[in-house]
Amino acid sequence: MTQGIGECFQKETKYYREKLSGIALDWGKKPETYKQYLQAPKIPLTPPKQQGGAPLWEILNRRQSIRSFRDEFLKKEHLSQLLWASQGITRVQMEYELRTAPSAGALYPVETYLAVHNVETLSPGIYHYSIRTHELEQLHEGDFRLSTKRAALDQDMAYTANVIFIWTALFARSKWKYQQRAYRYVYLDAGHIAENLALAAVALDLGTCQIAALYDDEVNDLLGIDGEQESVLYMSVIGHPL
Repeated sequence: MTQGIGECFQKETKYYREKLSGIALDWGKKPETYKQYLQAPKIPLTPPKQQGGAPLWEILNRRQSIRSFRDEFLKKEHLSQLLWASQGITRVQMEYELRTAPSAGALYPVETYLAVHNVETLSPGIYHYSIRTHELEQLHEGDFRLSTKRAALDQDMAYTANVIFIWTALFARSKWKYQQRAYRYVYLDAGHIAENLALAAVALDLGTCQIAALYDDEVNDLLGIDGEQESVLYMSVIGHPL
């Protein structure tokens, strides 16, 4: 039976005890941890709450995929909380700025972009989340609901949601240390982040649904990334449930 790309990838990226050897890391070539759009307008976000909130077991029990939303503004302070919950910095330890979601080797290859449709005081458009400064960088202003929906396999929830979280990977950040096995870790990282977002949404009485069915190059074009050095991994819609 002929093996497909998936089977070959799984086989070729396995670790074997007898073949695993240390890799000398070239610290001079370590990719930057943070991506910045220096020329983009900056939109500050309110400081996130880090204490209190709904009980975890209750949140886990209430979590479900929501695909239909009311036409109602999302509060900007809620967007701030969602961004921090999914990827915000929690503490500095051994010179690493650690985040709410784990990442292999604390390399954090995943970037967060937003397609904003209906958020209080924010113009509709495409934004990038600056994690270190906890602010938004506005990349493009305008109504991108139809483009986002089409890129998400024409799913209506990507049109009616308040905001779409779009996660990409800068693969070099992980490959610097883990080489080809890095691709495994990149997708795991995205899953950790998406689950944080899903649980935070429940805590705020919001609905969310994760989207892996997407036209990769259409999403990459929407964000203005090359699809090779940086490419889309995953999306999630956020809104007020019907």
